[in-house]
Amino acid sequence: MTARGLCAVVLAAGAGTRLRPLTDLLPKALCPVGNVTLLDRALNQLETLGLSGPDLVAVNAHHHADQVVAAVAGRATGSVEQPEALGTAGAIAALRDWVSGRDVLVINADAYLAGPLPGEFLGGWSGERPRLLVVEAGERRRDFDEWRFAGISLLPATEAARLRPEPTGLYEVVWRAARAEGHLELTPFVGTFVDCGTPTDYLTANLHARTADASDPAGIDPSAVVTGEVTDSVVGAGAVVEGRITRCVVWPGARVEKHETLTDVVRAGDGLTVPA
Repeated sequence: MTARGLCAVVLAAGAGTRLRPLTDLLPKALCPVGNVTLLDRALNQLETLGLSGPDLVAVNAHHHADQVVAAVAGRATGSVEQPEALGTAGAIAALRDWVSGRDVLVINADAYLAGPLPGEFLGGWSGERPRLLVVEAGERRRDFDEWRFAGISLLPATEAARLRPEPTGLYEVVWRAARAEGHLELTPFVGTFVDCGTPTDYLTANLHARTADASDPAGIDPSAVVTGEVTDSVVGAGAVVEGRITRCVVWPGARVEKHETLTDVVRAGDGLTVPA
């Protein structure tokens, strides 16, 4: 941590277009993964780094902004962006007075990360150059040579101060130039990273969380009512499963009827079924 101190901004304003119709019900940041919302996972991650509370953590919101603001009440400063979302850079600029000259840890709410951050990510950071957490891209999209951005970055106060509160992205206005100048720092992450942007990836994150969470290895919330057959699935609070499900996510309060057999889907709301 630098002498100026560090604050954190959780980016939760995305419309989650590729996750529709799930995101017609909830903003992407409040979609549950392993029965914990993505936003709560991000806030919990920050808490392990000593960043919690409205003075140190802010969350931006646009799509279903009222739900996001209600979810972080008392835990973080809410920053509602209307009439349009401001992007990853504009969101930080809109919080300039709150940031107040500090360095900024920026975390995408839709990034599922399992495993501790490498100690060197924050440790020894000078605060002079942007630093990104990355994973080996493999067959996935490549952002920087063989690396893919893993949803968490560190932004120097000097860079944050020059951002404008208009729809812009950190890649376009900070990272690309820093990369060209050899000033972009990349820190590899050896844990599991899933960008929960599509139903397939969202299901993947849920099934990983089901086995990774030692407190709930079965993936079934204690308040769920299960009289059917559940295999390799996540079942939320108050859900009812009377039929058979395999590799599925059943949202809180949702229901699987006795006559139903579901595989590789997300069940949400009043009978909404999204193939994954």
